[in-house]
Amino acid sequence: MQDHKQRFLFPDSDIRGELVQVEGSISRILEGHSYPLPVQGLIGEAVAAVALLASTLKFKGRLALQAQGHGPVSLLLAECTNEGELRAVARHSEGQDWSHGDIRTLIGDGNMVITIIPEQGQQYQGIVPLEGDTLAQCLESYFQQSEQLPTRLWLTSGNNRAAGLLLQRLPNQLASTDANTQMWNHLDALATTLTMEELLNLDDQTILHRLFHDTPPQLPDAQPLQFGCTCTRDRNRNALISLGVNELQTPLDEDGEVTLTCDFCRHQEKFDAVDLAEMIKEIN
Repeated sequence: MQDHKQRFLFPDSDIRGELVQVEGSISRILEGHSYPLPVQGLIGEAVAAVALLASTLKFKGRLALQAQGHGPVSLLLAECTNEGELRAVARHSEGQDWSHGDIRTLIGDGNMVITIIPEQGQQYQGIVPLEGDTLAQCLESYFQQSEQLPTRLWLTSGNNRAAGLLLQRLPNQLASTDANTQMWNHLDALATTLTMEELLNLDDQTILHRLFHDTPPQLPDAQPLQFGCTCTRDRNRNALISLGVNELQTPLDEDGEVTLTCDFCRHQEKFDAVDLAEMIKEIN
């Protein structure tokens, strides 16, 4: 099944939903890394989450989810662009007991940051403490505090796959407050019956029919998702130049070569002595 996200809308109400299923992107994100299984699961959930959240982007740019704490996973970062390109990375310590995979154990006390980064204009950032047993619970708290939109999320990951379901109540436009409240409570109760195994393994049509066959939602065209990394030779070159002459002179005097490895895609970019000399000359 191709990686994708499927929006769905409930007629005559101000409630929207979205389903995300990713497999090829997860395999590509994990490739070249030796993440313990619980860390792989956390990355998968984060990827599904940013794919769901990025559906709010109405401009060219990307949405990033970053969680940092004092646990064995010191950093979790996942990004999705408005065109559905995904990437993610995690940093973890070695020699840990990985028998527990909840977010409190893996990341510990810390914060979660949601950043919206447009290609043009100012970025927006929301920060909430990591208060919840799951990433989905932490994100629900974010929406409650930062967006003030009732939002429910279900996230799951396993066997190099990930999936997510989102329900969100929007400001009243198509229906009254009472009607939207009644519909929200009804849909929330139905969605809660979905098991994580069903979410991970069933297709969109089957899931939506099982949950909402009495109130069939409208389905716009699905949006494809795929792995995508923003690293380029020019960006790596600019990063080296920003270090300054002294930092560039050291490798030039020693072996005359610098190799940069992208944390996300593990692509290596080599700069030889000629490249380094040109950078130094450019700075001077």
